[in-house]
Amino acid sequence: MDAIDRRIIAALQENGRQKLGELADSVGLSPTPCARRIAALEDAGVITGYGARVDQAKLGLPVSVFISVELESQNRDALTVFERAVSRMEEVMECHLMSGNRDIILRVVVANLTAFDEFMEHRLMRVEGIRRMRSSFTLRTMVRRNVLPVG
Repeated sequence: MDAIDRRIIAALQENGRQKLGELADSVGLSPTPCARRIAALEDAGVITGYGARVDQAKLGLPVSVFISVELESQNRDALTVFERAVSRMEEVMECHLMSGNRDIILRVVVANLTAFDEFMEHRLMRVEGIRRMRSSFTLRTMVRRNVLPVG
């Protein structure tokens, strides 16, 4: 990956809907080589998809909760069971296997505290192998970036 590829990635992160000609101009290429580079970045798995950024509060999901999960066991089977279970829960936006004193961190979005209680009681607490959970509610998002630093 060279400097032009990095400029393409940066430009697409800022505006994934821009026209090929505009993108090519902004990175110093003509459209055909720019399109080839985009295709190569997609084929290599560097560009994994395109999507709209959505305001979760305007969708009726203003509550973000980070849930720290400690599992009974951290073996491969226990992790697989947990991962499969939470991957089916649409409220789970992110699930990270962690180092340190937490096994897993989830980022969950819900409409309100009642919805969170329902999620916990009827979905997450039913997953086998959980020893302990701790929840922290986001009061305010201070920094949110959707653009990775590409150098």
